[in-house]
Amino acid sequence: MLGDVARAAGYRLIIRDEVGSTMEEARRALDQGEPGKLWIVARSQNAGRGRHGRQWGSPPGNLYASLLLTDPCEPALAPQLGFVVGLALHDAAARLLGPAAAELKLKWPNDLLLGRAKTSGLLLEGESRAGRLNIIVGCGVNIASCPSDTPYPATFLKAAAPQANVEAMLTGLSDAFAQRHAIWSQPGGFGAIRAAWLERAAFLGEVITIRLPEGPVEGRFAGLDPTGRLELETEAGRRIIDAGDLFFGPPR
Repeated sequence: MLGDVARAAGYRLIIRDEVGSTMEEARRALDQGEPGKLWIVARSQNAGRGRHGRQWGSPPGNLYASLLLTDPCEPALAPQLGFVVGLALHDAAARLLGPAAAELKLKWPNDLLLGRAKTSGLLLEGESRAGRLNIIVGCGVNIASCPSDTPYPATFLKAAAPQANVEAMLTGLSDAFAQRHAIWSQPGGFGAIRAAWLERAAFLGEVITIRLPEGPVEGRFAGLDPTGRLELETEAGRRIIDAGDLFFGPPR
């Protein structure tokens, strides 16, 4: 299920039938000295989670994956990985959807939407050990089903592409991430990632609400600054919001 491009770039894959959370499996692998570039995939989870500790329903038929990266970048650049992963998710889903891919959009900072309904989310968690930054990227993709009790619209890929399946999504995702990561890793590479992300951005130019720890902020989504921070035009003036404040789970 790992794509040829990903394998050639040195990525590896572990598949489990059921785990509590692929994020925790990745953390355990790190504790045991795992050197990184490792995808961990589970057919189901019984303790999956999203941002802010929210529980993530994880029945069989959907993709539950975490990617462990060791020393991938300077800590200040880590939030940019969220845009790299978001683009990879979009690339992989678009490949499965064909003409229906026109309905795919990326919602800042970490959701993939199909027809303005959430079909995928991602979570980044980072920590430093012995002066080295480690990042775990968690991805959940609704392929065969989606939750029915969410506070926002949700959907799944098979609703638009009956041929979609976990194996094809993982192959596409692993290859797309390896390709996008190679671009990002070049000097000035985030400029290309930022431009590609904005081409696929949901709600660009529209009034949106960003829920920050101190409370919601409303304004027009004006774009991303050169480092990936959201530019929001509010009644009080332009507000800059750092993706790192929203991408990352609690530090460990």
